[in-house]
Amino acid sequence: MSQRPVLGYWKIRGLAQPIRLLLAYASVDFEDKYYECGPAPDYNRDCWFNEKFSLGLDFPNLPYFFDGDVKLSQSAAILNYLARKHGLAAVTETEHQRCDLAVEEAADLRRSFGSTCYNKDFATLKDALVTRTAAKLKEISNFLGENRWFAGDRLTYVDFVWYELLDALAVLEPSLLSNNPNLQSFVHRFQAMPSIKQYMQSDKFLSHPLNNKMASFGNE
Repeated sequence: MSQRPVLGYWKIRGLAQPIRLLLAYASVDFEDKYYECGPAPDYNRDCWFNEKFSLGLDFPNLPYFFDGDVKLSQSAAILNYLARKHGLAAVTETEHQRCDLAVEEAADLRRSFGSTCYNKDFATLKDALVTRTAAKLKEISNFLGENRWFAGDRLTYVDFVWYELLDALAVLEPSLLSNNPNLQSFVHRFQAMPSIKQYMQSDKFLSHPLNNKMASFGNE
């Protein structure tokens, strides 16, 4: 019997959630290996550090993904590998351009969201984050337009990235999604896909927390 693929990450949604969703969509039976840091104030992370350099990774980091002889870290590298393997990569030049743009915009927005969530002054910084994000999501809404998916008519790995980000932002401030009907429809369309719906209703689905224990927001 072949060994199940392994996805290693903290016991949070974070950067691994789009990967989990893509694997679920592709009906891949995988091991979701969780690492969990200790309580405040130290948030001990020895569970990861004790094995970080013994796994055979070129660049040891979380998340990582093992699939037979394939050993990858870096969430973007993992998503690209899985996209090629499961027919979720861009095909046409137009799709490549739209995917490249959309995934970079998502990365920028996630960095802004993440750095604020982990800032001890989150309560003070939240309003400015919501204002910046609302402006950016207007641009994203215009980019998506009337397309079903971010590349156009075809589902690609980028849709898994944007679904998770939009869902997390709606936890931060629900109006960020409700003020953009086409983005809200995109989220509902994604959730309604049979394999995704089944996964989200299963005990394998990690619905929370968004962030790790030391975060000021999304840590529960």
